[in-house]
Amino acid sequence: MKLDHETCYRAVQARDRRFDGRFFTAVLTTKIYCRPICPAPTPKRENCIFLPCAAAAHEKGFRPCLRCRPEISPGLFAQFEGAAVVSRALNLIAEGTLDDGKVADLAEQVGMGDRHLRRLFTEHLGAPPLAVAQTRRILFAKQLIDETSLSMTDVAMAAGFMSIRRFNEVMQKTYQRSPRELRRIHVPENPENSPTPAEITLKLPFNPPYHWSALVRFLIPRVIPGVEAVGSNFYCRTICLDGLHGIVEVRPVEGQNHLLAKIRFPKLVAIAPIVEQLRRVFDLNANATEIAAHLERDPLLRDRVLALPGLRVPGAWDSFELAVRAILGQQISVAAATKLAGRLVETHGEPLNLETPTETPLQRVFPRPEVLAIADLTQLGLTRARAKAISSLATAVVEGQVLSSFSSLESAVQTLCELPGIGEWTAHYIAMRALREPDAFPATDLGLRRSLSPNNPLTKTQLLEMAQSWRPWRAYAAMYLWLSEGLEE
Repeated sequence: MKLDHETCYRAVQARDRRFDGRFFTAVLTTKIYCRPICPAPTPKRENCIFLPCAAAAHEKGFRPCLRCRPEISPGLFAQFEGAAVVSRALNLIAEGTLDDGKVADLAEQVGMGDRHLRRLFTEHLGAPPLAVAQTRRILFAKQLIDETSLSMTDVAMAAGFMSIRRFNEVMQKTYQRSPRELRRIHVPENPENSPTPAEITLKLPFNPPYHWSALVRFLIPRVIPGVEAVGSNFYCRTICLDGLHGIVEVRPVEGQNHLLAKIRFPKLVAIAPIVEQLRRVFDLNANATEIAAHLERDPLLRDRVLALPGLRVPGAWDSFELAVRAILGQQISVAAATKLAGRLVETHGEPLNLETPTETPLQRVFPRPEVLAIADLTQLGLTRARAKAISSLATAVVEGQVLSSFSSLESAVQTLCELPGIGEWTAHYIAMRALREPDAFPATDLGLRRSLSPNNPLTKTQLLEMAQSWRPWRAYAAMYLWLSEGLEE
């Protein structure tokens, strides 16, 4: 990844937030690396080198700044044009693929050899995959130290370290301070935060702008009764990981460049994957400024893009859940699909089981694939074809055939379309929201075809031709088209 030295230095001088997360400044004299918005005095130009990610700085022996806190920098490097394989691999690393596995296993999941994957990482990020995974653990541990009152043993466990001894060694080497000394430097803003290891509150940073109201406007009609609750200033839902239940709640913070996540879950080692999944649900790694600049070049999109600054593509907590919802929504209204999803959860979802009960309107977790694979879904009012489609999907997920990693958008769509009852629209919708493919585009969608020509809907071919100039961000273009009409700011 090439960074222009003069452009980066001017951004550092201006402390321009638009560049936060796009690069880090490593200072040769202090051996410290910082975000572009660091409040410290700007170092001399000749003492600066600019690196694309924190892992590259760690690889070169620089340590994180304690003032600007690189651990809460937006993760914009996780999604960039021209490096789709690296982006997919980064998502898998964030999900913990390298915590127990090897680079060869990671490379196989993205469809290439491990040597070639290492070369791509070095080319685009300046650091190999293992260094990226290690840096991720270090920075997440630092955030837990700063923002929670978890014990150091719990911090080490939650961040993915295999032992407290290893955790202490790595943190001392990285920060030249012990974990306990780091906590004395940064006292949690909320002294009551994390009264128990099962409940913590963390910041989820993003690069502004962020159009929260547009995102919840899209989600509110699609709320699954009993599983989710969405309002103008919150998103809340039940979760199930490894058979354990929990609740997550996310809220915007006025005037701040982060969302606030409250996580209630009994297993500490799951905290990092939960945080990463929430980042995907709320599309926090997107470089909204870059995407908008690309799409507004098209006169047909310009006004829509300008009207919705910071629009994101809502992700999904669980790929299987989203895929089932997509099948339920085929050729019927959003309201009808939501009603069917509620019936499905009420009949086949497990009752919410928390170790420490709490008052909540959320009562169930979404049904597991193993359950829906053998359930008689026609009793819910589904057609036989739609019931078969969901059963077939559930069986394929249980067998590990779909909704895992793919080497390309095309391979994902092709694999999904091979399942009974899943066509092109459903496959692209799943790829767009569940698989986080930024160029997924359900071109057969009637709403999209009408949005640019209300009186005479475009054909699929016409829309695809028009959308060529929107690549590689067609999923975002779809969101602008879906939401721009009548959106209340």
